[in-house]
Amino acid sequence: MSDPTEPQAVQARYARRDAAQDALRYQLMASASALQAQQERLRAMVRLWSAHGWTDLADKSITEVGCGSGGNLQDLLRLGASPARLQGLELIAERAAQARGILPSAVRITEGDATLAPVADGSQHAVLAFTLFSSLLDPAFRQHMADVLWRWAAPGGGVLVYDFIVDNPRNPDVRGVPLAELHRLFSRAQVQSRRITLAPPIARRLPAACIGPASALLYPLRTHRLTWLARPA
Repeated sequence: MSDPTEPQAVQARYARRDAAQDALRYQLMASASALQAQQERLRAMVRLWSAHGWTDLADKSITEVGCGSGGNLQDLLRLGASPARLQGLELIAERAAQARGILPSAVRITEGDATLAPVADGSQHAVLAFTLFSSLLDPAFRQHMADVLWRWAAPGGGVLVYDFIVDNPRNPDVRGVPLAELHRLFSRAQVQSRRITLAPPIARRLPAACIGPASALLYPLRTHRLTWLARPA
């Protein structure tokens, strides 16, 4: 049985983080490594969805769980998604407010525990979970979250997970999500996965022009996976 207090525990973990340092670390103008990671992730998303047979997002209903301040939803808009068919779910009130402030009003932002969100089963072409599962330390709650997201995915759609695959020894509040665990969490999915993102502590030390080539050459030092967990049609 999953721990019903896990969402509150996640809130407490995020409250311990340095919000100003996080903002600087992931601000695209200020961080060449963050910009490289975002661009690499977008290219991988396009490849995975193109291989799935999608050429246009305008007619796709998409929900992101743990949307933060809305950066990934902005990326989806740039890829052609319709604002009226986008939704973000965010546990942290301050982040939900930031997302509402930067996104078109037609994009729905819902604050609270995502597992309680009023999303109809089978209604979403894609459900995004970016660095979500690594923040859930209770294994049973991880499975509960995966089951909820899978129910929301429409036949022919799926769940898109971006997360790191190894533990961070400097951060006990997160835990890596290897591909084998995604296979277990989404046991009925058809899985396509790409290993991406040069280890951020290394990427942050490199000159901007070197990050892309280093990521291409140093495959074992890529610490994240983008995984498309497709629901059979």
